[in-house]
Amino acid sequence: MESKDGVREGADKGGPAADFHERVQGMLERAKQLQPEELTFRYNGVLYPTVLCSVQTLQALGNFQARPEDLVISSYPKCGFNWVNLLLWDIATVNQNESKDGKPGDLSKIKLLEFESARSYEMMKSFPSPHIYGTHNHYNNLPPSIIEKKTKILVVFRNPKDNAVSYYHFCQNNPLLPNSASWDEFFRKYMTGEVCWGSYFDNAVVWEKHVDDENVKIITYEELKEDLAKGVQSIAEFFALSLSEEQIQKIAGRGTFQTMSDNSEKTHSSFGKVIFRKGVVGDWKTLFTKEQSEEMDAKFEACLAGTKIGAMLKYDLYCKE
Repeated sequence: MESKDGVREGADKGGPAADFHERVQGMLERAKQLQPEELTFRYNGVLYPTVLCSVQTLQALGNFQARPEDLVISSYPKCGFNWVNLLLWDIATVNQNESKDGKPGDLSKIKLLEFESARSYEMMKSFPSPHIYGTHNHYNNLPPSIIEKKTKILVVFRNPKDNAVSYYHFCQNNPLLPNSASWDEFFRKYMTGEVCWGSYFDNAVVWEKHVDDENVKIITYEELKEDLAKGVQSIAEFFALSLSEEQIQKIAGRGTFQTMSDNSEKTHSSFGKVIFRKGVVGDWKTLFTKEQSEEMDAKFEACLAGTKIGAMLKYDLYCKE
């Protein structure tokens, strides 16, 4: 958000933990003053949350200056972004020996670009490398400098059925986002891309075109759930961050979803339990009707069948009864 609401200013000045909690309270207060229809705005055809983003910030993204050595994460909302963000911070911290116990650093150091400001981008120029930051935008909406510098991008995907259910609960429990009258209403919005950051499938189709780019790596929520230590090693290797086997095991041990959920109030203030809700694979079965499941199957078939991302998602394993 911009400084006009008195929140961004505090977040930029320092005192990371205190400022972050203060910023959260400011956002909650601002959201209370908005009508449901005012909680989102449209920019270049895509919906964004009003309290978290602004037109000025999205415009300023075009001039954001990435560095080749930056560590970037991109994912559609509720695909495991916060989980992987904290994992990457832990990996980078251990690699650089900045902390003897390798605990994740302050959340303020892990930036989601759309939530920042032109002022923040300018301040980042003085920060030492590497920068760690992320975005929910797909490839075509990344800052041009990321593409030009061939900055490495870790892209996190999750099977669309679990993603839809997780996104639904996130919106229902998050006062900064508009909620839906029912799951059925949300499902219709999700399938038509009328949710923040647009369509999951549009996002995936764009990334599929760049799946073989040398600076892009796709990782899935499900593979991290299957073998977190292997996932940690894969992330470290992609970013050329050297870790011993012992370090990998320790990072995986403190990087489980349950551990991060238990620590979520410290890392994400009152939003912790909203962000880290359940963390399971197969939760879609609690809400999807047979008809909705078949509709999603057809959408997946039309958009991702036969693609590399489609294969990585193991759709038949995770999204079929």
